Amino acid sequence: MMIPRRTALLGLATGWTLGRSSLAFAGSSGGSEDPRLVVVILRGALDGLSAVTPYGDPDLVTYRRALVLPEPGQEGGLLDLGGFYGLHPSLATLHGMYGDGQMLPIHAVAGHYRSRSHFEAQDYLESGADERLDSGWLNRAVSVLQGKANRPDGYGLAMGLTVPLLLRGAARVGSYAPAGSQHPDADLYSQILALNASDPVTGPAFRSALKARGFSEASRMDMGATTADKSRKPDAFTRLSTAAGQMLATPHGPRIAALEIGGWDTHAGQLGRLGGPLAQLDRGIGALRQGLGESWKRTVVLAMTEFGRTVRINGTGGTDHGTGTVAFLAGGAVAGGKVGGTWPGLRSSQLFENRDLAPTTDLRAVAAGVLCDHLRLPSHALATVFPGPIVDPMKGLVVPV
Repeated sequence: MMIPRRTALLGLATGWTLGRSSLAFAGSSGGSEDPRLVVVILRGALDGLSAVTPYGDPDLVTYRRALVLPEPGQEGGLLDLGGFYGLHPSLATLHGMYGDGQMLPIHAVAGHYRSRSHFEAQDYLESGADERLDSGWLNRAVSVLQGKANRPDGYGLAMGLTVPLLLRGAARVGSYAPAGSQHPDADLYSQILALNASDPVTGPAFRSALKARGFSEASRMDMGATTADKSRKPDAFTRLSTAAGQMLATPHGPRIAALEIGGWDTHAGQLGRLGGPLAQLDRGIGALRQGLGESWKRTVVLAMTEFGRTVRINGTGGTDHGTGTVAFLAGGAVAGGKVGGTWPGLRSSQLFENRDLAPTTDLRAVAAGVLCDHLRLPSHALATVFPGPIVDPMKGLVVPV
């Protein structure tokens, strides 16, 4: 859909694709009390046991002693979440939100599928159905809520070079990306370099290629990542989140946004690699809060991934494709300050297929709970949003209005 010049000038049709991150929007009528929803797709499968570590489970160290950080209160340790769980130290902003009652991790969650293929699982995650569809559950939710808008330029707006499946479908969404957004950012180069650092063939080749592209020796060591440089130039996801927050805060701007961030496929060297994407997520949600301003109190952010990772460590210090993981809810409208979900335990007999954290909560139930209790989606519309067997919305996720 072409974006009218008037809409662009009003700031209602501005969006970004920066590095490996992208953003999509859907609009609303703009009342001052309108709720906001931001869905963040963590592409690559987040290891929930490292992001929200159940250090109180005695069986944890049996499988992954080398990945478990020190307990809360110790140097470099986890951030306490009430005595059984600890949050990864890279998530300091989210931990502050937890303390303010605005962050709710939900553990042992999984999609309704049991595929360990990134491509299949992401399609199922975004379509929200028992089969692979060409539309996403968030688009179908937008179509149900569309009567609130009736805007001359269309209800929805998608930012990025492509619209994620999550927001594709019958509901009208525009799409826009700024010039130059096709170029990868330094973080992607850094991850490629890290993956190939020990390879005698590709390692030197990548270092040579980066030199040819103008990266200095120092920048190839840290991809130009001095603390001062990073403070002057936020990472792509942070810039994207800042833009999203500002647009969602606009009185007549969008009310639903979809973002995505990669870097979670930690098959090797997980202990040293996971902190980076977690810190980006943390900074991004902090930037989103800042951009939203007063509108933060009417916001729910749902961060979800396609599946978890194995309980056991593999031979390269990483973890492989699994099942159960963690989802995050954050925002001023979230009933946080606790860890949600039902903990299944980590004894061998409690693992799913003797390898994974057993799922106890359907991600669709989490999304349905937010849609119904926060966006006030009629319960009868859930059959449209999530085709197939009835999805029971998870209760108690948001602050009662």
